[in-house]
Amino acid sequence: MRNDLSFINVHKKANIKSEVVTQLLYGDTFKIIEKKRSWFKIKNELDCYVGFIKKKKFPSNQKNTHKICKLNAILYFKPNSKNKIKKKLSFGSKIKIIKEKNKFCKFDNLWIKKEDLKKINYKTKDIFKNINKFVNIRYKWGGKHFAGVDCSGLIQLFVNFNNKYCPRDAKDQLKYFKKKIELKNIKKNDLIFWKGHAAVAISKNNLIHAYGPFKKTVKMPIGKTINRIYKTAKLKVIGIRRIS
Repeated sequence: MRNDLSFINVHKKANIKSEVVTQLLYGDTFKIIEKKRSWFKIKNELDCYVGFIKKKKFPSNQKNTHKICKLNAILYFKPNSKNKIKKKLSFGSKIKIIKEKNKFCKFDNLWIKKEDLKKINYKTKDIFKNINKFVNIRYKWGGKHFAGVDCSGLIQLFVNFNNKYCPRDAKDQLKYFKKKIELKNIKKNDLIFWKGHAAVAISKNNLIHAYGPFKKTVKMPIGKTINRIYKTAKLKVIGIRRIS
């Protein structure tokens, strides 16, 4: 099945008050492994994450042709800028283009600007290029959307955008990426891990992370962040990894 909403919250249990553990973006595909009253228990085909979503009628899978490269892409009823709608698609969402007209592309009976798209197989040499788009985006546990993102979700978004596999949770990312780095050798795009938290180095001196205590995504000096997290949460860095 395929998600045709801007995003869907995936809950730990079949209860609307249950913890949101991740999100499905537009175009994400999943398998229904159990039906439970008004809920589906699903497995996300992107990362095999299991959780519950509210039951509705979803379209079948399709071969997506493009992905959203803008933080929040505006959608339109018709191929002109006067006919925009409230719905937007978030960075990393995937669509199938069925028609092009002027500077617009049509998908699922809606239109989007060409400039907001990249082909599905597109990737960047700098894997975290444009991660600054998320600076000041609200921190949201389980989030992967411009309306809210968490630390490991932010990392997964950019690794997946570059057509590489990445686990959803920080603890699994630490295990998955094998190349260990010492703090003195850290460089741009290395991943820094604490228990339950992760950040991306944007230089040898600075990092970016979706940081719960600040309730948003922020850039901070690496040394200052390490000291602050130890001082406030008594957590030390447990690993630094380089994505090969």
